[in-house]
Amino acid sequence: MSNNTIHFSRVDKAKFFRTLNKRVNTYFKENKIKRTGNWILYTKAIIMFAVFLIPLILILTVSMPQWALLALTVIIGIGMAGVGMNVMHDSNHDSFSSKKWVNKLMGSSIYILAGNVYNWKVQHNVLHHTFTNIQGYDEDIDAGRIIRFSKHTKWLKIHKFQKYYSFLLYGLLTINWAITTDFKQMHKYLKRKLSYGKFPNPTKEWTVLIITKIVYYSLWIVLPLVVLDIAWWKVLIGFFVMHYTAGIILSVIFQLAHVVPSTDMPIPNKEGNLEHTWAVHQLFTTSNFAPKNKFISWYTGGLNHQVEHHIFPHISHIHYEKIAKIVKETAQEFNLPYNEYKTFRKAIIEHFNQLKMLGAKPTYA
Repeated sequence: MSNNTIHFSRVDKAKFFRTLNKRVNTYFKENKIKRTGNWILYTKAIIMFAVFLIPLILILTVSMPQWALLALTVIIGIGMAGVGMNVMHDSNHDSFSSKKWVNKLMGSSIYILAGNVYNWKVQHNVLHHTFTNIQGYDEDIDAGRIIRFSKHTKWLKIHKFQKYYSFLLYGLLTINWAITTDFKQMHKYLKRKLSYGKFPNPTKEWTVLIITKIVYYSLWIVLPLVVLDIAWWKVLIGFFVMHYTAGIILSVIFQLAHVVPSTDMPIPNKEGNLEHTWAVHQLFTTSNFAPKNKFISWYTGGLNHQVEHHIFPHISHIHYEKIAKIVKETAQEFNLPYNEYKTFRKAIIEHFNQLKMLGAKPTYA
């Protein structure tokens, strides 16, 4: 991450965000509804936790063929991604509930998903939502040397083939959380004194990280080893399949929102200044996909409405479909981009076209 300070433009001559914010506030006021979740979200949370945890209970309590056990680990992975996108995500944006303790409790679900609250809030809420698609700041577009997500990163010969191998690597996302990423991030973020809100006590955060990792491995590896009469390596295979399933789902959902031809990856000038205000920057760097697909909207926690989410991260995703019309009309009124792909298939194709383009050897004038 760069140590330089970035400054968004403060000049919004058209007053885009002020107008949009007023219209969205009017929508909630006139309809007399809260910006946070409601019974629809709470019902979905129960369903997602059931998909995530019931297969584990069945694995531990019901005798079944090993192919069935493996199939259940895939279902767990689907539920794992579902809890992450629908429950953990909204909660750690403080939009799951109007009650802080509920958000904190539901946000803590990240600990059984292999993650850490402090790290996630810094990486996602601070770095990604503030510096969206800015190389050196937004870690979500930093895949190390093996995948090139930005034209501003160094090109390597291996990138010529990234359109073929990147999808295989996407599945490693959450297992990296479990094994190495959280430890590396906590060391880096605490050293840089980064935080979402008040800077925490480092000792406390390290203690929480270690204890929650012990609990996590006890639940997903030690308990099955003790209860099940199968070889240890089969348990590890199930653990890997669970994570690989969730990793592919979560990675693809993110890439379709930010690493596609319609989105920009701007860099600041020598003084650290960006061309647009923060809200307008979100329009240029974010894209929706399959906005009319009810199942995708339901399962992904509204993350197919990334434009709405990035401009209004503290509004629960259950409202995105309604406010999308307001955001789109306001953007068009001010002659600003509103990126979206009508179908999931089209977004997938465009993402891999982007990987192909970024994998080609750059030509220099």
